[in-house]
Amino acid sequence: MNSFGRIFRVSIFGESHGEGVGIVVDGCPAGLPLSVEDFLEDMERRKGGMQKGTTPRKEDDLPIFKSGIFNNKTTGAPIAILFENKNTRSGDYEKQRAVPRPGHADFVAHEKFGGNEDYRGGGHFSGRLTVAIVAAGVIAKKLLNKSFVKATILEVGGETDIEKGLQKAIDAKDSIGGIVECRVSNLPTGLGEPFFDSVESVLSHAVFAIPAVRGVEFGTGFAAAKMFGVEHNDAIENIAGKTKTNHAGGVVGGITNGNELVFRIAIKPTSSTPKEQQTLNWETKEIETFSVKGRHDLCIALRVPVVLEAVTAMVLADFMILEQRIGRVL
Repeated sequence: MNSFGRIFRVSIFGESHGEGVGIVVDGCPAGLPLSVEDFLEDMERRKGGMQKGTTPRKEDDLPIFKSGIFNNKTTGAPIAILFENKNTRSGDYEKQRAVPRPGHADFVAHEKFGGNEDYRGGGHFSGRLTVAIVAAGVIAKKLLNKSFVKATILEVGGETDIEKGLQKAIDAKDSIGGIVECRVSNLPTGLGEPFFDSVESVLSHAVFAIPAVRGVEFGTGFAAAKMFGVEHNDAIENIAGKTKTNHAGGVVGGITNGNELVFRIAIKPTSSTPKEQQTLNWETKEIETFSVKGRHDLCIALRVPVVLEAVTAMVLADFMILEQRIGRVL
């Protein structure tokens, strides 16, 4: 449901236009140095407002520590972090309550929760909650120590020139999707718990919790379907397991092989688009034309890299703790 992980376990809470959103991180070893300053860089990377193609909604996004940290170090108890919502405009959503937005969770949430859901800004289904995921990722990255996680945007709207891809959306007065790649270097061999908890399985599970993700591929991915076996196999070059190529993306048999972990995710166009669309009106039971109002991202993929790094670090930190590669920090 709203919790993920086995030992390094996170529980997320909050809604887009509620009082705030947050995360509870359990299983973090005691003694890890942690302060507000550790979160600032990744919080800035996640923000919209200043970057072309992102929402103008601005929040301070300063973490408020509620438990688990004392004298700027983790105590070993659950770490509770809150982020306040201060810049909300709920009226934008009250006006369109009668018309569930195509591509959003409005319709299914209404059916599942009997109309009791907080619909403002997408409520608990909003990308706003990724600020909490990024916070958990900050902690997980510190635990990974020598393993380095980095995600970058490869394409926007099918264009490797990001500005060109964004301009396509601007010219069309619509939103657009993109592809984000994640690479993890200096990973140990042996992470992963086949059969059902292989590295790809658990990472895919976590990745699809990020709003707007529509696909994931590891290594060569779908291109492997067009290759011969001898071409796709990665020849082992030394006793450390280094391979000549990396079509497997650093994972074989669901277990890391010591090479760079490489995978990509597909991000759909932002569902909230100013373009006129048709949808059902709950009140009149008629199909009508409408346009989504409010503040939304032109291309949500622009804000995904830091979120992808966070879920990746969460998963790998959990695997490392399971392998007893992360113990007491002191």
